[in-house]
Parts: sequence; C-alpha cells; structure tokens
Amino acid sequence: MLEVKSWPRGARCAVLPTVNLDADQFWLGMFPDSITRPKTLSMGEYGIQRGLDRLLRTFGEYGIKTTFFVPGLVAERYPAAIEKILVEGHELAVHGHTHTSMHLLTPDQQMEEMVKAREALQKLSGRKPLGFRAPEGELTLETLRLAQQCGFTYSSSLYGDDRPYRVDLGAASLLEIPMHWELHDFPYFAFNYGPAFPIGQGRTASYSQVTKTFQREFDGYYQFGLAYVAQFTPQTIGSPGKIKILEEVLEHIAKTENVWIGTCEELAANSA
Repeated sequence: MLEVKSWPRGARCAVLPTVNLDADQFWLGMFPDSITRPKTLSMGEYGIQRGLDRLLRTFGEYGIKTTFFVPGLVAERYPAAIEKILVEGHELAVHGHTHTSMHLLTPDQQMEEMVKAREALQKLSGRKPLGFRAPEGELTLETLRLAQQCGFTYSSSLYGDDRPYRVDLGAASLLEIPMHWELHDFPYFAFNYGPAFPIGQGRTASYSQVTKTFQREFDGYYQFGLAYVAQFTPQTIGSPGKIKILEEVLEHIAKTENVWIGTCEELAANSA
C-alpha cells in the first residue's frame, strides 16, 4: 500500500535540496586547532569563494528556492555571501554559531550559540530565522528544548522518519524535518589528512555512484509519497566536476510530475 502524504499544492512528493554553508567554520568548530592549519581552512574557504556561486547558479537554472543552514560566525565573516543567497530568494536558517557539536556544551552555552547565530542572520536579512539544524556531531533532547524556547518553529537535525514529525519535549514539542546520511554529499567527498577526516581515511566516492544513489533514493521517496531532504555543502559539491552531480539529480527530479520543491519554512508551515 502506498503511503502518500499531502504536500504543498497537493504534490505527491516533497523535495528540499538544503545547503549547509559551513565554510571554514566546519573545521574550526570540529577541530579548533585548525586555526593554525591554513591548508585545512582553505577547503572551507573554497566553498565560499567558488562553490557557493555554482550552487546558486544551478538552483537558479531550475527555479529552485531552498534553505541555507548557516553558522552565525560564517554570516558575520562573509556577509557578501549571505547577500547573494538573499538576493536569490532563499531561506536562511541557523546551523549553530561556531559549529561546535551541541552535546559538548552546557545548556547555557547551547542557548548562547543559538541566540548569537539567530541575531547574526537576522541582522543581515532583516528577518528572524525560523529553522535550526544542529552542527555535525551529536545533540541532546535538551538541545531541541532550547531550540523551541529560542523561538525556532522547526528543526532539521534528526533521522527518525521520511516525513516531518513532532518531537515530544515534555511540556512542548518541535517539528522535525528529518534527513538521512545517504542524501548528504559531505560524507561521500570530504577528506583531510590532518586532522584526519574521516579518521579511517576512506574516501572519495565515485561521482557516478553518488549520482545514482541520490536519484534512486528520490525514486523511492516519490513512490511512497515522502519528503526527500538532501544536504549539499559548497566546499564539496561545488567543484567544477561535482556540481554536475547536483545538476543531474535536479534534472532527474524535474522530469517527474507532481513534485513540490521548496524551503523548510514552507514545508513546516504546511505541516503545522
């Protein structure tokens, strides 16, 4: 039996090709000693200087508006990049402030991360961000409680379903727009010798196989009427060759009838 959900405009399947604009803050947040490693940091800088423009161009060619999850410090350090995103009509959402794994922080520190990032994005956009995605690494239920208290209307941090669902936080709940690792480009392509990332050093993946994985997953999500939430990272997907993966995935989706593509904010409003 097909499991079909009602998506915006009555579509059979929802597609959210989200972006994590971590820049060099990914490496600084995960490995603080990267501050003395210019080669490591340059990978994140590439995402801002080259990769972002290729993503924006590709989304523009397909008429797609999506959600960019941005650490507050990235917004403060690269305001011109944020302006490019806003000019194209995309949504800004919070991805921590320093991109530090939330489970390593006290509740007060977590709230400070959220508030600082929210204020940094609001200062540039003139609009309070409504979404939160925890930085790579672990989080706790307290993280989600704090996100709800901070005024976020949705999270996109967990992996518990193929459709939006509400996380019970005791006195309240928070809408979760879940995702899955196989729909994230970074685990396929990110690599660094020192600090070792990944620790086992086993990458880079086949471009053609990754393309097929994203396409095959979409076919399954479409068959069962689900919400296909992908994550793309400019410092990996934004190279001259890998951007073709995104182009071919979007072309595959564009050939399918009755698909809605949009932002997490729009999907959250439809799921309220």
